[in-house]
Amino acid sequence: MHDYILTLSCPDRMGIVHTVTGWLLNHHGNIIHAQQFGDPDSQQFFLRVHFALPAEETIDALQDDFASVAERFGMQFQIHDARRKARLLILVSRQGHCLNDLLFRVQSGQMPAEVAGVVSNHPDFQPLAQAHGLPFHHLPVSVDNRAGQERRILDLVERERVDLVVLARYMQILSSDLCGALEGRAINIHHSFLPSFKGARPYYQAHARGVKIIGATAHYVTRDLDEGPIIEQDIERVDHAMGPQELTRIGSDIESVVLSRAVRWHVEHRILLNGKRTVVFR
Repeated sequence: MHDYILTLSCPDRMGIVHTVTGWLLNHHGNIIHAQQFGDPDSQQFFLRVHFALPAEETIDALQDDFASVAERFGMQFQIHDARRKARLLILVSRQGHCLNDLLFRVQSGQMPAEVAGVVSNHPDFQPLAQAHGLPFHHLPVSVDNRAGQERRILDLVERERVDLVVLARYMQILSSDLCGALEGRAINIHHSFLPSFKGARPYYQAHARGVKIIGATAHYVTRDLDEGPIIEQDIERVDHAMGPQELTRIGSDIESVVLSRAVRWHVEHRILLNGKRTVVFR
């Protein structure tokens, strides 16, 4: 048997699931797992079906065959080979907790992906990347060379057939052009205080203000800075007895977990866009 994943969204109406399952029956397909959601606000329907076929078929052939169903219901859809591991390009600066967590999860088989390389504007994590047998690309960024370095990132994405760019605490603001080029295939992580406590040492700023909840947000990268569709968030309560270093440690743990969830759900094709929101089939 050969596994595939179908994801789709379309205006909600009767007969969608019946037609999709009929298409699968015609292909002698067996449904392994299915999830659906009808949004009463947007009047959109969302479906993810993990299915198996008795004989291997190309993705192009399956998509061509499904196109008539999609046209009938006005669907946006994708079909993926469930066995194929997504290729990641990880961008990082000088905070390595998210990078280290992702590399461990990939190496230990917890994340169905492979890492094509690590990019950083600092050399700090070259030994870590090399310890995992990964290419490390040191691309220092300045006002004068920013555009050229971003072109090198895009060249890496194309040359290494990268499916997803992960900003694992990459402390550079991407240009509008780069954000546009990566839209839908780049995920960022940051603390959830925004728009408060911008800039360096946010947990120290938060401690000075006496916050009681800290958290993290993972979202898709868009041209609107830190305003892309949210994929995952988490929080933890803190109190007056915790100093800024303790808040930083807790915040780093939350950031690592939230980013890993978002990346895993993306590479497992569990996320569908619903306007500026996301539908996440966990």
